[in-house]
Amino acid sequence: MEVPVSAGPSTDGALRHVLGHLLTPLLMCVGMGLAYLGAFHAPAPHDLRVDVVGSGPSAQVLAQTLQDKGAGALDVRTVADRATAVASLREQGSFGAYIPGEKPELIVASGSSDTSAMAVEKVFTKVAAAEDAPLKVTDVAPVASGDPTGQGVFFLLVALSIGAYASVAVIGGAGAVLPMRVRALLAAAMSLVVSLIGTLFAGPVFHLVDQGLAGVWAMSWLYAAGILLVGVGLHTFLRRWTTLGVMVLFVMLNFTSSGGIYRPELQPGFFGALHAFWNGAGFVEGVRSHVYFGGHALGGHVLVLALWLLAGVALVVAAGAVEARRNSAAKAGETRVETRAETVGEKVRIAERIEAETEEEMEEAVAV
Repeated sequence: MEVPVSAGPSTDGALRHVLGHLLTPLLMCVGMGLAYLGAFHAPAPHDLRVDVVGSGPSAQVLAQTLQDKGAGALDVRTVADRATAVASLREQGSFGAYIPGEKPELIVASGSSDTSAMAVEKVFTKVAAAEDAPLKVTDVAPVASGDPTGQGVFFLLVALSIGAYASVAVIGGAGAVLPMRVRALLAAAMSLVVSLIGTLFAGPVFHLVDQGLAGVWAMSWLYAAGILLVGVGLHTFLRRWTTLGVMVLFVMLNFTSSGGIYRPELQPGFFGALHAFWNGAGFVEGVRSHVYFGGHALGGHVLVLALWLLAGVALVVAAGAVEARRNSAAKAGETRVETRAETVGEKVRIAERIEAETEEEMEEAVAV
């Protein structure tokens, strides 16, 4: 008589294994929803700096009226003349300048942020309409011809980020047995490759920028190298949770605070605060400054990218020291095992465990 073989225990074990791994995509779903919807679902201006050109009583009254009606949406000031207003726009000190009169003119700088320029234009179109006059719009820092929406730099950021953090998954998973110095060299090499690909996209392929391509490459390399080194260093501490950790840092919080779609003046305060020091904002604002505003305030944005790179270097050094201690402890443990005549079985079990962990991590990385 043939006895049926029960698949219960193995099926239960597989089910527990799958359920345990489903926690990661659930956390990603919650995190991405909170980040993206929190940052982008209802853009509205707050403290958006605009200028009214003129020094007479009418300009003062208009500025105060806009300030009061805006209820915190606008930060309105008056400037003496058109040249002062244009200089402020070119230094990203304001996002629009309105010149009242029979032929009203609005001056914007869409290179700073196309969505901010649109928000300003919406406000002053209504002002001009109330005066029964058509509004002339002048753009003193227009975006490149290949980037009509002004958001190409943001999508370049996305491409660089994906190339960098996907490389972290491979180096951390498949390359976990390699010495830390080798993994660091691989990270440096991949950051160079990713940055060159990004530069090709920005220039010859899609013409997202029409000048300063060498500077765009340099910032792309700084940005990608920072992500790769931070990720490789974190892998020692987070192991299979590295992919989730890197996504939180360089996707959920990074894309939403970069200013590539909406600047902080159109977002909730949390993302505006991150914009001041997160690496994605450093890249996006650095490229804008370099390409459209003659390098104004470029040093601060490059400093942000450099500090993230230094943080990555520090993490790699710390991870290398931790791994060295772990390896010493493992060798001492092997010596004790050998004295108990369990060497072969124990080593096999250790190798199987390491292989299983590596496979799990790579599966999660590929799935993401």
